[in-house]
Amino acid sequence: MSTPQGQGPLWRAYCADMAALVSCRAEVLDGLDELRGAGWRVGIATNGAVDIQCAKLQATGIAERADGVFVSGEADARKPQIRHFALAAARCGTVLGNGGWMVGDNPVNDIGGGRSAGLSTIWVENQRYWPPDDPGPDHTVPHVRAAIDLLLLHSSGQARTTT
Repeated sequence: MSTPQGQGPLWRAYCADMAALVSCRAEVLDGLDELRGAGWRVGIATNGAVDIQCAKLQATGIAERADGVFVSGEADARKPQIRHFALAAARCGTVLGNGGWMVGDNPVNDIGGGRSAGLSTIWVENQRYWPPDDPGPDHTVPHVRAAIDLLLLHSSGQARTTT
C-alpha cells in the first residue's frame, strides 16, 4: 500500500488528523488475525482519497492484517462498480468468482456492489434497518466481530473478505 508523494504539509497534517480520529476495537483486530490463521485472504475495498484511507488503515492496525488493499482514489473504480471489487481481489492475489465475501455496512456500495461482483454478502447493520426495496444480503450481523465469527464458521481457506 503506497501513498502519493509530493502533497503539501497542510494536506499531510489533515491526513494525520483524520487518521488520529479513527480506531479499531481489539476484538476486530484479533478476529482479522484469526481469519488469516484459518486460511482466509483479507482484503480491504474502500472508496476515498488514497492518502486518507491508507493513513486510517495504518493508524488502526488494519493495514498490517490485510493481504491487499484497494482504494478507489487509485483508479477510476468506485464501489459499487464491479471493477472496484476485481481490483481489490487482485490485490489479494485472487480473482472474483473464487468464493469471496463482502462484509460492509452500506446497502448499495458494499452489499449491492458485492452481490453484483458475485460475492456472498454480510451486512453489518450497526442498529440500522435494511432498506425495504433493496434485495437483502446473504447474512445480517449486528457488528463486525459477529461477521468475522460467521466467516470463521464458513472457513474454506480459499475465500477472501473485503471490508
